[in-house]
Amino acid sequence: MAEKDLKALFLHQLKDTYFAENAILKALPQMAEAAQAEELKGAFAVHLKETEGQVKRLEQVFQLLGEKPAGGECKAIQGIIEEGQEILQEFKGGEALDAGLIAAAQAVEHYEITRYGTLLAWAKQLGLSEAEGLIQETLIEEENTDQILSELAEDAINPAAAA
Repeated sequence: MAEKDLKALFLHQLKDTYFAENAILKALPQMAEAAQAEELKGAFAVHLKETEGQVKRLEQVFQLLGEKPAGGECKAIQGIIEEGQEILQEFKGGEALDAGLIAAAQAVEHYEITRYGTLLAWAKQLGLSEAEGLIQETLIEEENTDQILSELAEDAINPAAAA
């Protein structure tokens, strides 16, 4: 029978998050290409590089646990990405496309923030101090990306979409 303790749950969540980050790696280039504002294209490009580093950090956490990096299908992120694709198709070429892309990207960020926040709490509880540092670094990046997207939306993208 499979373990059902917090460490097993941590590993389950880690696999879910690893799957999600790899799915995001595939979606970000499409979002960057579709974005109309150069600032948004740039923000997506920067976050793509960060996401590559986040995947590497997750792989390090797997190694710390003595596990092989592997993803477990994450239906939540698949749904969030699919919703973003719908916005991209429906508003392609329109003045509100970038606002929709930011909304979709922030849905992804908020999902990731919840996942990394939970992983961080569990790593602390389990005494996985090396994993804590790796997860904390990613959580900070995700929160910063969310803030950058909010500022971009409020300062430029949303007013342009409303004009």
